[in-house]
Order: sequence, then C-alpha cells, then structure tokens
Amino acid sequence: MTQDIVILAAGKGSRMKSAFSKVLHKVGGKAMVRRVLTTASTLPESKLHLVVGHQGEQVEANCQDFSANIVWQDNPQGTGDALRRVAPYLQADGATLTLYGDVPLIRASTLAKMTALSTPNTLVLLTIALDNPTGYGRIVRDAQGKVTAIVEQKDASPSQLAITEVNTGILLAPNNHLQTWLAALTNNNAQGEYYLTDVIAMAARDGVDIVTVNPDNAAEVAGVNDRVQLAALERELQHQQAIHLMQNGATLLDPSRIDVRGELTTGHDVVIDVNCVFEGKVVLGNGVEIGPNCHLKDCIIGDNTVIKSHTLIDDSQVGESCDIGPFARLRPGTQLSNKAKIGNFVETKKARIGEGSKVNHLSYIGDTDMGANVNVGAGTITCNYDGVNKHLTQVADNVFIGSNTSLVAPVQIAEGATIAAGSTITKQVGEKQLAFARARQTNKDNWPRPVKK
Repeated sequence: MTQDIVILAAGKGSRMKSAFSKVLHKVGGKAMVRRVLTTASTLPESKLHLVVGHQGEQVEANCQDFSANIVWQDNPQGTGDALRRVAPYLQADGATLTLYGDVPLIRASTLAKMTALSTPNTLVLLTIALDNPTGYGRIVRDAQGKVTAIVEQKDASPSQLAITEVNTGILLAPNNHLQTWLAALTNNNAQGEYYLTDVIAMAARDGVDIVTVNPDNAAEVAGVNDRVQLAALERELQHQQAIHLMQNGATLLDPSRIDVRGELTTGHDVVIDVNCVFEGKVVLGNGVEIGPNCHLKDCIIGDNTVIKSHTLIDDSQVGESCDIGPFARLRPGTQLSNKAKIGNFVETKKARIGEGSKVNHLSYIGDTDMGANVNVGAGTITCNYDGVNKHLTQVADNVFIGSNTSLVAPVQIAEGATIAAGSTITKQVGEKQLAFARARQTNKDNWPRPVKK
C-alpha cells in the first residue's frame, strides 16, 4: 500500500526552556526531527507530511531539503487535531503512519514490521510494556486479547492504570477508515483535546483488525520533553553506536567515552582512545590508531595511520601510514600522501603534502603544494595571505627548509633546494640551490638595557 507519513512537530516544548523549537535540538549531532524524517524517508512509496506550529518557520527552514508537505497547526488541540489538519492531503487508497518529531530513535526496521501488516482493513499499533507506565495511554484488551481501546492516563480508571502495556503514539491506519474516524473525533475528555488514540475504539467498533507490534527497546519510542531526557537519549544513541563499532572490529578503550555525531566507518583493528568526537562523515582505514581527545570531522584516514592526542582534523584526506600530532590541526583542504608526518602544534590548510614529507613542529603550512621527502623545520610558515587574496607556495621534492623560515607566497622552491634557517624567502629558489635571506648582524658594545619605569 502507498503510505502517507505524518510527523508531528508542532509542540511548544516549554520545558526545554529554549529560544528555538524543541524538535530542532540535536541527538547525535542531528536535529531530532531530521532524524525522524531521515528514517521515514527510507520507507518505500511514502509521502511525507510535517505538521508544524510553535516556531514552525524554524522547523520548516531546517527541513526543507526533505520536500515534505508542510501543514500548519495553529492553536494546537491534540494529536487528533493535527491529523485532521493533514486529512485533506491524504491519499484515498493508502495508509497513514503517524510519527513524532521528538521521538528520534525510532528504527526503520520497526516501521517496516508495521507496514508489512498493513491492509485496507487493518490498523497497526506500536505498543510496549513498561515497568512504570505512568503518563502513558493504556492498551485495553478484551477477554480474547484483542485491542479495544486506548485510555489516556488522566481518563483511566484504577484498574486501567494497572495495565503495563502502553501506547507509543505511533500507529498505521488505513485512510479509507481514518478519514471517517478523524471527522468523528470529539474533545470530551479531561484535557479538552482531540485524541488520535480515540480512533482505536472506533476501529474496534467498525470491525477493523487491530494488530500490535513491539519495538526492540524502550529507547526507540522514548520522547523528549526536557534537557534531562535529551541527554539520556544522547547517551543511549552513543551506546548503540559504540556497540556497532566494536561488533565491526574496532577497539574502544572506553565505550562510554566516544561521541559519534554523524557517520563513522571503521576498518578492522582500529583503536580509538577516550573522549574522541567524530562529526559528519568519517572513514577510518584498517589499523588506524587514534589517541585521546581527538576531533575528526568529514575526513578519510588511510590504513595504519597514527593520530596522536588532541589532534583536530576537518575536511581532509590522510594517506596510509601517516603520523599526526599530538596537538596538530588539519584544516579543510589538507591532503597528506602516504607516510607523511605532521607533528605537534602544526597547522595545515588547503595543503597537499607529498609522500614521506615531514612538518614536525610549530609550523603553519597553508595554500601549499609540497612534494615528496620534504623536511620542514620548526617555526616555518607560509605567508599565503596578502590582506586581500590567498597565494600558492610550491615546494618540490627533496627540499630542506630550515627552522624559522617564512615563505612569502607566491613562491616556488625547486627540487633539492635548501633554505637556511631564519630566512624570509620572497623569490624563486632553483634546483639544489642554497637560499639564505638574513639581515646582517650588528653587535654594539656597552648597550644599556631598558629599565622598568
């Protein structure tokens, strides 16, 4: 069956105490509502509808790349009211799956189990048994075990409050029945709202089959109302990702101290020390070792490379068997060939560094095309910015650059050249030439030192 998927994201979220919409708060580096939309997008033959209300402009702007139908719920009056706003857009011969923008960890596999049971005369309900069901709507069944209704906490009798099977809010209903049920909803309840859950009793009355599906765990259907719950789901997601990484051959020295805020792919025999953060799309080759307190974003790391502690790598490509850090920073556009070395307190930006080349310490290499087997001494900088434009420094193979050298771009250093320590190079250096550019030293006798006033 074709599907309409409705994501409810109109709530105010006042307990978040935030200047922006609750559903835009992030779990695992991604806004909660975007996580739900991403999962929903994996289901085939589906049309997305996003219901927005409070700060809806923010939500709409953040989610526009999903091409969802935006439906406004001004003055919201419950989940049933939200679905009634979407009703004119629903496909006549399909089914509607209702999801929530603040329930970010729902899995596509669980939703697929629901859709597999969908028929024109079947309503599929996602339920779960909780040790403490307080606050949830209770699943009421008859003597034969068939679902007959959902009773909200505030409307439940003492015997109904003892029920531990609860409604997650996620349901899949056939549109040929749903349109009639939505039109028949009333707000005659303790909250004065239109409950979507009232359609369960209508389905039972109309002889529609009501079947239930259970999620793999409670975190999958846990919602967020405040920052404490947000933090709990963050930890749950990180725990799940850590398990996945270890099952795929990575060693995490402390699985509770890793943060994956994007997509991390690892080869075999990868070792990751504590407090490392991964953002965007990061790929680690076989045998990569990452020291503690590193931050990697949108980068590819080749096999057997070692990244030492407190290193930052952003939008860069690193070859095989490289040695990086500690306290190194690879900025966007950096490309390291195999066996290159970037040492402590070295920063690179938009730099191609050839095979076996070394920038060992205390240097800045930006807008540079560097060949193989180059040795860069401590304190070397490429002066790539003239205040308006950036310029390129070109260093050929087998060049030796002495300590405390300034290479004023644009400049070319030919193969096998040597730059003397303390030089400021502004002109081309030829093959195997020695270049030195120092002011003449002058010594003055009996020079009076300044004294503190």
